[in-house]
Amino acid sequence: MLTIRLMIFWNPTIRDILMPAAPHADIPDIEAQPGHLIRRLQQFAVALFMDETQGQDLTPVQFAALAAAHRQPGMDQRTLAATIGFDTSTTGGVLDRLESRGLLQRSASAEDRRVRLINLTAAGRDMLQAVTPGMLAAQNRILEPLPQAQRRAFMAMLERLVQAHQTHQTTHQATRQAGRPGEG
Repeated sequence: MLTIRLMIFWNPTIRDILMPAAPHADIPDIEAQPGHLIRRLQQFAVALFMDETQGQDLTPVQFAALAAAHRQPGMDQRTLAATIGFDTSTTGGVLDRLESRGLLQRSASAEDRRVRLINLTAAGRDMLQAVTPGMLAAQNRILEPLPQAQRRAFMAMLERLVQAHQTHQTTHQATRQAGRPGEG
């Protein structure tokens, strides 16, 4: 009996016939991939933010834009986009919606009329104050399943990953820009 088992184990043809591989064994389990888990956590983070800030009609990205404009009044649109981690086109749409609600205003720079400077209005500052407690509660709920010591470690790891990839992305973009004909 042992001889038959060893023959099956060592002979790939017999092994494949008697013990076929699981279908799609070459495809990794998506549930074990960091990108998938990060995307899922992002979905939960948005849902928790929306739950904690009900009635404020503000998205996490809009909150980030208001908070960035509050921290650095007169910031240009390109800098704000980089600060919140969005491309300038998407950020432009976010700012359009915030401006139409009277939460911020954009004005042309005195040095370069093409550059749009962003400042919160009084209504924008009020909105930021009203939403901040809910935003903080959402952040606490995101980390709630972790013990306190693991929360700090998790945040440190997230910051390290974001910083490393941000540096890589900036370097990659600069390299691509330098390689384009007629630019640089």
